Amino acid sequence: MTLILGRKKGMTQLFAEDGTATGCTVVEAGPCTVMQLRTQEKNGYSAVQLGFEDVRDKVASKPRRGQAAQVGTAPKRFLREDRLAGDSDLEVGAAITVEAFDCGQLVDVIGTSRGRGFSGTIRRHGFARGPKTHGSKNYRKPGSIGCSAYPARVFKGKRSSGHFGAKRITTKNLEILRIDTDRNLLFIKGAVPGPRNGFVSVQTAKTGVKKG
Repeated sequence: MTLILGRKKGMTQLFAEDGTATGCTVVEAGPCTVMQLRTQEKNGYSAVQLGFEDVRDKVASKPRRGQAAQVGTAPKRFLREDRLAGDSDLEVGAAITVEAFDCGQLVDVIGTSRGRGFSGTIRRHGFARGPKTHGSKNYRKPGSIGCSAYPARVFKGKRSSGHFGAKRITTKNLEILRIDTDRNLLFIKGAVPGPRNGFVSVQTAKTGVKKG
């Protein structure tokens, strides 16, 4: 498994030699620092912990400052682990860059969707609105949600208004179209969850089934 952390910078399109345009997302990935190694003997599993984006000492917590001092680097804003099948041959303090990936490789991108606050049923679940003619005033109301006498309650899981967005979303099997090693950029085909400058994790696809 190959993992790298970064930020979504926006969307653009790439043109092939025949003039075909393909929409893609630009991700500024890495360089990431190996902050810690998990081993089967010591921790019961094998993993590599990566850190991304330096922060000032007074912003970071005391445990993160202490960990960064042991590694000999600045405290990191984001820390994520990459589970491995066996113990890694990397060393603490090593740098992970976009060179770990190849053009045409399939990846899974994990991000947090854009938060939309408290939303109604039309925006949150795609409910149809009522008519605006013939005296109807039921424009965006959800309608009846349950019976009165029996069961005299609303069943759990009923689609209703509420908090919308700001959830962890994984988009699977996206193809890497281009890699810019000078600027640490990954051009990934299709859309990636999250707003612009949102934090994302890019990892090797687990299933590896290419989308049509």
